[in-house]
Amino acid sequence: MPDPSSALVAVGSNIISGSMQADAAADAAGIQAGAAQAGIDEQRRQFDAIRQLLAPYVNAGTGALGQQQAIVGLGGPEAERAALERIQNSPSFLAAIQQGENAMLQNASATGGLRGGNLQGAMAQFRPALLSQAINDQYGKFAGLTSLGQNAAAGVGNAGMQTGANVANLLGQQGQAQAGGALGEAKGIASIFSAIPQGLGAYYGQTGRSPFGGFGGGGSSMGSFDTGVPSVPYGLGGSTVF
Repeated sequence: MPDPSSALVAVGSNIISGSMQADAAADAAGIQAGAAQAGIDEQRRQFDAIRQLLAPYVNAGTGALGQQQAIVGLGGPEAERAALERIQNSPSFLAAIQQGENAMLQNASATGGLRGGNLQGAMAQFRPALLSQAINDQYGKFAGLTSLGQNAAAGVGNAGMQTGANVANLLGQQGQAQAGGALGEAKGIASIFSAIPQGLGAYYGQTGRSPFGGFGGGGSSMGSFDTGVPSVPYGLGGSTVF
């Protein structure tokens, strides 16, 4: 006659195996999801670092663009007037005016033309011409800063798009890991519940006994075995088969 304890051993082994499988699936999912989250955090940290590095260039370009708009009148009359006054009162412009006028006066004095009409005409045209040149020069300098800021902003945008793509990929990996862990855990739990009826079915199939009493499954109500088989929980209506 088959050893009745072997069925119990098989049931216990299957339960332990299913429990370990469920725990291992949950642990593996947690590790994979944690690794994906670490990757997401690092991607965001790198993007923040890039944005911080490029922020001064972006800010400079933004300010320069505002000055260009003011010079050409896009910021309104008051902004245009203030921009032109800044240029006229700048140290570099005042120094250029002084040097230019002194040079003309010295040349006229050397040639005896201080009181001539040519000197007066040249002096009258000098300031407006120099101011126009100063405005163009200032606009060009601002254009360089604007271009620098534009390139920096584009760099931040490209970094943001790449970061977004990488984070989306890592989120997908995280979701797959969690879903796989849930499925593996459910499979392990299911194997636990299937272990009991499978193990007991194997035992009763070997002995020819029925869990409902007697032999050959002919019993119709819960009975008891008098063969000395150890107590086995059967789980039917809270009863125990002996």
